[in-house]
Amino acid sequence: MQGSYWGPQVPATSRTCPSAPPLSPSLSSHSCLPRQPLSHVGSFTVRLLQTSTFQNTSCVETEGLGLLEDIELGSIDKHTWTIRFYQPWVRPALPRSDWDTIQNMIRIYLQQFNHLINEGAMEKKVPYPFVAQCMAGCELYPNRTSRAFAYVAYNGQDFLSFNTGNATWVTFRDTNLSRYVQAVLQNYTAFSEMVEVLFNDTCVDDMEVLLHYGKAALERQELPVATVFARTPRPEQLLLVCHVTEQPPSPCWPRFF
Repeated sequence: MQGSYWGPQVPATSRTCPSAPPLSPSLSSHSCLPRQPLSHVGSFTVRLLQTSTFQNTSCVETEGLGLLEDIELGSIDKHTWTIRFYQPWVRPALPRSDWDTIQNMIRIYLQQFNHLINEGAMEKKVPYPFVAQCMAGCELYPNRTSRAFAYVAYNGQDFLSFNTGNATWVTFRDTNLSRYVQAVLQNYTAFSEMVEVLFNDTCVDDMEVLLHYGKAALERQELPVATVFARTPRPEQLLLVCHVTEQPPSPCWPRFF
């Protein structure tokens, strides 16, 4: 794991614990779209990032972000734990029932995650505050095969990884704390269900639908062109203006040196 995966900048923060609604039925299939090879577009990766800062046993700040390549798909609302969509084509990509299922899974997952981590911290006398981070996702290849992954970090350091071959968690460092968390996650039903949906449904079927709807955004990979010119609003002033065209999907900030 690279340290850059555990960056601090995720836009949504949550301090509340809404009651968990019942889990909705499994995600529906999307047979309306043709299943064509993706050889003409290459591989794509979707990542779900979570950063939870445990200030104490009663205050947890949760941040979440979904990415398709470097395009921000959405985040988690800081008050309601609901999904906030960043791209206009994301919400229409899946049926409302699918988004309801995903929403319910997120709420149940976060509620149980906070409870289990706090319980483990008190059991193992882990000092507060501390940060727990999770990243799960998958890479979809042109022949419709996929590689799934999931990682957990503790205070910015690699802690656990998920072995998709035998559905077990593997420790990066053999400590009492890592073994304890390993056992907790292994028996964590909500997390296992979410990982299973992500790996089995989202990574191929749902991801192909997102690729279909977001094709225009993904194909906008042209390098930005910056044009700098000078203006003199007043004799004593020199104003440099930078105009950027061909904006790529990810944000671009020009700087003067």
